[in-house]
Amino acid sequence: MRLLTLGGTEFVGRAVVEAALARGWDVTVLHRGRHAPPAGARSLHGDRTDPDGLAALTAEGPWDAVVDTWSAAPRAVRDAARLLRDRADRYAYVSSCSVYAWPPAAGYTEDAPLVDGASPDADATDYARDKRGGELAAEEAFGADRTLLVRCGLILGPYENIGRLPWWLNRTARGGPVLAPGPRELPLQYVDVRDLAAWILDALAAGLSGPCNLISPSGHATTAELLEACAEVTGGAAELRWTDPGAVLAAGIQPWTQLPVWEPPDSELHAALHRADVSRALATGLRCRPVTETVADTWHWLSGIGGTAPQRPDRPPVGLDPELEAKALAG
Repeated sequence: MRLLTLGGTEFVGRAVVEAALARGWDVTVLHRGRHAPPAGARSLHGDRTDPDGLAALTAEGPWDAVVDTWSAAPRAVRDAARLLRDRADRYAYVSSCSVYAWPPAAGYTEDAPLVDGASPDADATDYARDKRGGELAAEEAFGADRTLLVRCGLILGPYENIGRLPWWLNRTARGGPVLAPGPRELPLQYVDVRDLAAWILDALAAGLSGPCNLISPSGHATTAELLEACAEVTGGAAELRWTDPGAVLAAGIQPWTQLPVWEPPDSELHAALHRADVSRALATGLRCRPVTETVADTWHWLSGIGGTAPQRPDRPPVGLDPELEAKALAG
């Protein structure tokens, strides 16, 4: 298989490239030159926000498939897809479950209502409409039968550049009492970036098309299983202090941002982030590794780069201020 990745040097794109190379695929990466792609990939430079940012592709190809991880202005997906529609067989756009109209009901499927106001020609607006606009742009150029829409939820694993799992790992490594938001058995839903990459490549090889919610089954891990794995792999110096959700919120602590991954039970955000129906993903081959493996491999990677994870410039930092944590723990 000949694969082109548009963005293949960080997190999801990098995982896709590494997985494709491991399969012996011929891989080309178009990137801005900020980071080197994995060894073995053909490297092309181009900034999609520039008028001639796709020029490096004009003399290249053809490809069996394209994987696009773009997260900003949909017109960048539009321009790339239009350029490539006659030079690639299939187009996989890494989208998001954020494209569903708010609030999605617990158990929502790929047929749930979608956000209004998205356009393939738009400049950057908000994340949900940008991702939906990217979907529309890909389908407009390639047609629904040649377009794969990978609607991800929470993504964890090595090379994470958002900071969620790295924050928990560094916090438990620091030791002492750790504010652990309850309930312990609260079901989580996420996907290891390597399992995501493997599914995308399998789906492209099989000729799949259309949308797919690409995350683990809800409850593949619980909050306790995730945080206990973090505490164990970082040396066991952390004391998890399980705290009632009401007390967490009463302390003025923001779910998801200040306490990454966590949303209180029975909230709209918990339903949206941790209660999607993933029957199609499972039926088409998604396999999810244990949370202990995701946590251990992420800690191994994070330790190897000095403990400070890369941070996407378009995403705010996450994590809880130590003083606010101590205040909440003191009750």
